Amino acid sequence: MFADQAKVALIAGGGGNGCLSFRRESRVPKGGPDGGRGGDGGSIYFVSDQHVKSLSYFRFHPIIKAERGRHGQGSNCNGKKGHDLYLRVPVGTIIKKENKVLFDFVRPDQRFLAAKGGKGGRGNASFVSSTNQAPRKYEKGKEGEEFEATLELKLIADVGLVGFPNVGKSTLISKISAAKPVIADYPFTTVIPNLGVVDIDEFTSFVVADIPGLIEGAHKGLGLGMKFLKHIERTRVIIHVVDVSPYSQRHPVDDFFTVRRELNKFDKSLLKRPQILVANKIDLLDENKQRLKEVKDFASKKKIPFLAISALKGTGLKDLILAAASYLKDGIGSYKVSNG
Repeated sequence: MFADQAKVALIAGGGGNGCLSFRRESRVPKGGPDGGRGGDGGSIYFVSDQHVKSLSYFRFHPIIKAERGRHGQGSNCNGKKGHDLYLRVPVGTIIKKENKVLFDFVRPDQRFLAAKGGKGGRGNASFVSSTNQAPRKYEKGKEGEEFEATLELKLIADVGLVGFPNVGKSTLISKISAAKPVIADYPFTTVIPNLGVVDIDEFTSFVVADIPGLIEGAHKGLGLGMKFLKHIERTRVIIHVVDVSPYSQRHPVDDFFTVRRELNKFDKSLLKRPQILVANKIDLLDENKQRLKEVKDFASKKKIPFLAISALKGTGLKDLILAAASYLKDGIGSYKVSNG
C-alpha cells in the first residue's frame, strides 16, 4: 500500500540507573563502593533508502520506541546500552515536528538522529573522592527524547507529467520507462504517483513522475487533489499532456489552462519552471485535425514548446525525451551524465 504521510510517536530509550553497591572485603572502608553506571538509552535514527517507496510501515507502527539502557550493577559492572533503532524511509521524505522541518532526505543513505536516548546514571563508584571514600550517592538515568513526528513524502523527480484524467500520462510513462502503472479507459486509473527512469543512452538518464489526474478544484482537494499535487513540487520540468482525439468531451486548450490554474493556486513557483505542452493521441485523429491545429497555434502564440505524440504507438516519444533532457543538461535534479 502506498502512503505518503504518517504521524508517529518517537520515544527514545531512557538511561539505566546507576548502582549503589559496596564490596565486602577486609581493610576496605565499608567494603568499598563498586556500583556501576547505567547504560545509555537507545536512540532513534531515520535513514533514507532508495529501495523503500512508501511510508506505509509507519501507518501500522504509529508508536516507535527504542530500548531502555540496563541498570548498573555491583562489581563495577556498567549496564548495557539500549539498541539504537534505524528506520528506513524513502528518498524525498521530510521529517517535521510541530510543522517545523527537522530534516529533508534528498539522496540515498542520509542519516538523521531524530530522538536521542537518555544518558545512563552514575553509580556510587563514580563519586569516590579523597573526602568521601564510601559514597552512598548514585544517579537515576535520564529519560530519552520523546515527541510526535510527521513524516511526509514528496517524490524526487526531474520531470513531472500533469494533465486531466485519461489524457494518456500512464501510457506515456510506461512507454518511455520501465514503470508499470495501471492503465484503463476510465477516469482516475492512476491513484498513486508513479516514478520511472528514462534512459537517453548508456550513460544518461533522468527520473519522470506521473502525477494522478488533476481536475478543477484540485488545489482544494477535489479529485485526488492536494494529496498528490505536492509530489510535483520537486520537479524541474513540467510536461502538460492534453488529449486531442475527437473522443474527448473537453477542449485541450481549456484543459491546459485549468491545470495551470490549479498549479498556480497550489504553488505559484511551479509556473516559473520550464514547461512543455504535449498533444497526445494523434493516432486517433481523422482527416480533420482541427483540434491539433488549435493546440499547436496556441502554443506558438504563447511561445510554449510543443510536441505532438502518440504514446500508444510511440510516435514522437524520442523527440519528447530529448526535449525534456535539454532542460536538465546543466546537472539539475538527478540527471545523469557520464564522464566516460
